[in-house]
Amino acid sequence: MIKTVNLSKVYRTEDVETTALNQLNLEVKKGEFVSIMGESGCGKSTLLNIIGLLDSPSAGQYFFDGIEVSAYSERKRAELRKKNIGFVFQSFNLIDELSVFENAELPLVYLGKSKSERKEMVSTMLERVGISHRAKHFPQQLSGGQQQRVAIARAVIANPKLILADEPTGNLDSAHGNEVMELLTQLNDQGATIVMVTHSQHDANFSSRTIRLLDGQVVTESSNRTVDAI
Repeated sequence: MIKTVNLSKVYRTEDVETTALNQLNLEVKKGEFVSIMGESGCGKSTLLNIIGLLDSPSAGQYFFDGIEVSAYSERKRAELRKKNIGFVFQSFNLIDELSVFENAELPLVYLGKSKSERKEMVSTMLERVGISHRAKHFPQQLSGGQQQRVAIARAVIANPKLILADEPTGNLDSAHGNEVMELLTQLNDQGATIVMVTHSQHDANFSSRTIRLLDGQVVTESSNRTVDAI
């Protein structure tokens, strides 16, 4: 699903050059749930942005589902991202003016799905993540855990090949955080490929494998639980 070869990312200003990723090699197979950990500044967010096709590397190769995409233009990255990747953010990133149903529906609108298709798919997804009883509510009427469930529904509504989660429990208490992690685990058990950036060892233990970064490189990898990766 994901493979990087000597991936590097360098940020330059007039006075400073910062290496965020330094010839990083990484592979994530279809069906895996992988956590990426490391201290602040180790390159986690930069790596997630490149994997998510939000940014491009300075050097090296990035293969997404067998296709080398590191040199793609912003437009080509956006098209590939829209059809294949779902994002879950720490801050939920829901639109306050839209209802739960409308927030979850948004990716389907962008993909040009018909109204009837959208209604059926959203209803099924909200039921799947346990938030259908709040379909007509607005984000500010929900708890943090409920908002993150909506964000996850939006991320997976179009059946993406890859789900990227950036500190998905960072704004939640432990009880709601566990609910979100259990939901991500269920999605993984149902076949979703997930890459999650986290500072929490507790959350990382829900994944099948943990990768630790230091100074833009992979320093350790460890297995946490067994999944049927392809």
